[in-house]
Amino acid sequence: MKDLHGGITNCLLVQTKFSDYSFWNYQDVCRIVGRKYPAAPLGLLTVAALFPQHWNFRLIDENVEPLKDQDMTWADLVCIGGMLPQQASMLKLISRAKALGCTVVVGGPDPTHQPDLYSEADFLVLGEGEITIPLFLADLKKGIKTGRYISENKANMFEAAVPRYDLINFGDYIMIGLQFIRGCPFNCEFCDVIELYGRTPRFKTNEQVIRELQSLYDLGYRGHIDMVDDNFIGNKKKVKALLHEMIAWSKARKYPFYFTTEASVNLADDDELLQLMKDADFRYVFLGIETPDNETLAQNNKTQNVNKSINDAVLKILSYGMVSNGGYIIGFDTDRKQIASQMIDSIQDSGICMAMIGLLYALPNTQLTRRLETEGRLFHLTSRSLSSGDIDQMTSGLNFITLTPRTEILRNYIRVIESIFKPSKYYERIIYTSLKIRPKYKHKPDFKTWLLYMRSFLRVCKKAGFSKATGFLYWKMFFTVILRNPMGIEAGVNLAAMFIHFQKQKEYIVSVTGDLISLIEKEGVDSYNRRMMGKSS
Repeated sequence: MKDLHGGITNCLLVQTKFSDYSFWNYQDVCRIVGRKYPAAPLGLLTVAALFPQHWNFRLIDENVEPLKDQDMTWADLVCIGGMLPQQASMLKLISRAKALGCTVVVGGPDPTHQPDLYSEADFLVLGEGEITIPLFLADLKKGIKTGRYISENKANMFEAAVPRYDLINFGDYIMIGLQFIRGCPFNCEFCDVIELYGRTPRFKTNEQVIRELQSLYDLGYRGHIDMVDDNFIGNKKKVKALLHEMIAWSKARKYPFYFTTEASVNLADDDELLQLMKDADFRYVFLGIETPDNETLAQNNKTQNVNKSINDAVLKILSYGMVSNGGYIIGFDTDRKQIASQMIDSIQDSGICMAMIGLLYALPNTQLTRRLETEGRLFHLTSRSLSSGDIDQMTSGLNFITLTPRTEILRNYIRVIESIFKPSKYYERIIYTSLKIRPKYKHKPDFKTWLLYMRSFLRVCKKAGFSKATGFLYWKMFFTVILRNPMGIEAGVNLAAMFIHFQKQKEYIVSVTGDLISLIEKEGVDSYNRRMMGKSS
């Protein structure tokens, strides 16, 4: 048998496909800017850095290029990792690889939560790779051919490896990810981040983050970096210290990067932090808003958002040059009858353009899932892919018996989606955002990149400006912003480009949700619930 540990091992890392209709899979926008996919697979790049570095590595992202049989037969190990929405594509790839005689290694959030679904793989390396990959490698050294590795221990982030960014083509992606923190101090009932990574935030040192930035810089990358942390401001004191060093490093190199991230709404309470993010050139922040209803927030332990004015928070963040995106959820037990109107008003009044509206989904191993299981309300057929393929909270949420009539929730969902992505309403929010934003961007593209930006701008003008649905609205937005706040035009054009994606996604979601309503009404809700609970009629 070949020595897979000490020998020259061929290791293939595969990022499997996401749904074409995912909120984050804005491939139309990628084509406009000359890219193939929004984000690079940071998890697999990190895994590659944790394996023996004398191995031969290839990384194939199926969202970017096709995976060929000869790619897999080249490999001594085929390594796959992913999340719940990738479950169908991961299971399909495992079967394909095994049919070709490949040794398959699987990890990531969904295999960690539901390892039995992935039993066809030879090795399951679960939890945090810094802990379990060494266990796997030790068995590989012994010649062991199968195994399952799991640990409750959390990784020491001070020992985190620099991801193997050299394994990807930067030109394929709009943004490259970088991680600073794992874990979140909050306790939201529906969130799986605290189950995977804990409620005590763990940080890399400032020096480690700078080392990763330097690695990207040395490899020639310039442009958009997404700080992928689930809550970048989980410890404001540490984040401020990091930002000071990032600013100094960036300034010395003429600001090669600009940044986006995800944060809790209390970001808006801290002017010092906002100013540091502006000085570091942060341009977009995704806020976990969830719902405008305070009772629902409290019931689901989202206490950090209770009695927070979303309008004021978004306006404050705009004043520091950053656009707020927002995540919203429909389907909580305490949602009131007017929830659709409340949510529409919250989104429209705050000017949030990129609003991700999802149906509540009880993710595996969350507090919500455990409560619903205890109450006898949890479906048992929706934590794995069925014939429909994708599992996505925008098209397959509500995996439990709802207290509000299911069809009422679904109709509210359609109403919100149709309203906020109505062209006139969306463009109203673009104008609001673009007029209120006060950017002072530091990163300046080189001449070649500037030419690519101009090409992208002309493509947006063509697609949005000469479309029956948006043509008038686009040019009204463009000239309004140019005349009243010209520094806001970059945000305005970017948000107009995103609407090209949202239009298609809206049509898909409304169609799928409408079909589900028809199915439930035809079958009867009691029969539907019994079937989804795995019970015979």
